[in-house]
Amino acid sequence: MNTTTHLLYLGTAVCFVLGLHLMNSPATARRGNQLSAFGMAVAIALTVVVLIDDGTMTLTATVVLAIGVLVGSTAGLIAARRVKMTAMPQLVSLFNAVGGGAAALIAFGDALPGSTGRPTSTTLATFLDVLIGAVTFSGSLIAAGKLAGVVPGRPLTFAGGRLVNLLLGLTALTAGVLYTARGGLGALGILTGAALAVGVLATLPIGGADMPVVISLLNACTGTAVAMAGFVIGSTPLIIAGALVGAAGGILTKLMAVAMNRSLLNIVAGGFGTGDEQAVSATTAIGSVRAVTADDAALQLAYARKVVVVPGYGLAAAQAQHEVVELAQALAERGVDVSYGIHPVAGRMPGHMNVLLAEANAPYPLLKDLDEINPQFAATDVVLVVGANDVTNPAARRPGNAVSGMPILDVDKARSVIVVKRSLGHGYAGIDNELYTNPRTAMLFGDAKVVLTALITELQAYAVGR
Repeated sequence: MNTTTHLLYLGTAVCFVLGLHLMNSPATARRGNQLSAFGMAVAIALTVVVLIDDGTMTLTATVVLAIGVLVGSTAGLIAARRVKMTAMPQLVSLFNAVGGGAAALIAFGDALPGSTGRPTSTTLATFLDVLIGAVTFSGSLIAAGKLAGVVPGRPLTFAGGRLVNLLLGLTALTAGVLYTARGGLGALGILTGAALAVGVLATLPIGGADMPVVISLLNACTGTAVAMAGFVIGSTPLIIAGALVGAAGGILTKLMAVAMNRSLLNIVAGGFGTGDEQAVSATTAIGSVRAVTADDAALQLAYARKVVVVPGYGLAAAQAQHEVVELAQALAERGVDVSYGIHPVAGRMPGHMNVLLAEANAPYPLLKDLDEINPQFAATDVVLVVGANDVTNPAARRPGNAVSGMPILDVDKARSVIVVKRSLGHGYAGIDNELYTNPRTAMLFGDAKVVLTALITELQAYAVGR
């Protein structure tokens, strides 16, 4: 039984590794997700079998476990089917919170019987698990609140906030070291309380513009906490799964920070991004804009040879992903070369635009990342920007502003740019977008879903010989 168990656990670990590898490409990501889910299902079922075989499962424990599986599975199924794409970022944050909180509870529950005689390796893993898990739990809840609009998206600070956070961090570390050396539920309780407070106070000052990086960072912390929980209870699958999530989240966090040209320290320090879009007039601080109608925009698109669609959070907010893909297909049927330019931090979570377009069955080969699409803009007839803001702002090429140095999509190098947007409101960086006053740019104001539907209608009218 012991040999069979370890072999099956090894098989689940292989499923995790292969699943993560398949998620590297949009074309195979669905299979990777299914393979990883299968591996986790086998691991959970195998754990139940092991507990029954050991005789450690009481009737109460069996009932509690059954209720937990039923409630968790039902909640996950409902969330997967009902949560809209616009709410996906906050759902991911809630998943991070659940993962980190569950990992911390595992360590805390394991420590409740007492710490006497426990090896240092176990108490150290418990210390790290509770610290990371508690910070992740409370921090992810605040991040989810910011994304959902329950908590203001702008940086929330107060006088002496960083000093308080530093003192709380030192308190948590001191309590953790004492627990590692001597044990004791008192030290563990202080550690937990301080870590929960740190998660809240560290996330509140972070602005909406940094939320994609924060989500991936908290995801890495969740994986690390799960790995620590595996060390606490001696579970190989937890160690492997947690290590994979932690490593993948850490790599993604680094990539996201590079995409914003910001250090992780600056992001954690907070202060970047207003989180609130403000409606402004057609005359901004940097000049006036030129507006066009759907008829004019459709005419430009109809006679273009090459079109690049640049999606942003406005596309997700309007739930217009199906319309933008339908428009792209209609253009392709007219012989137009159409592709999508995806910025790594467009939207509110890593890969937000990729997931959004994949849901609408956009062809995977047409989704081009920043480095791949930027050289093509100079040869592009029309760029259709749908709801993207800061990631297209030419001000990033100049020093002295909130987006200076951030790699952007070079849409202003195209022959013509059409921006679909409800207003001239600011993005998360809180500054005017200089693209809007570019002589090559035309603004097509309105809700993205309504505007794209109108473009499709106008394009069809031209197809029948208007």
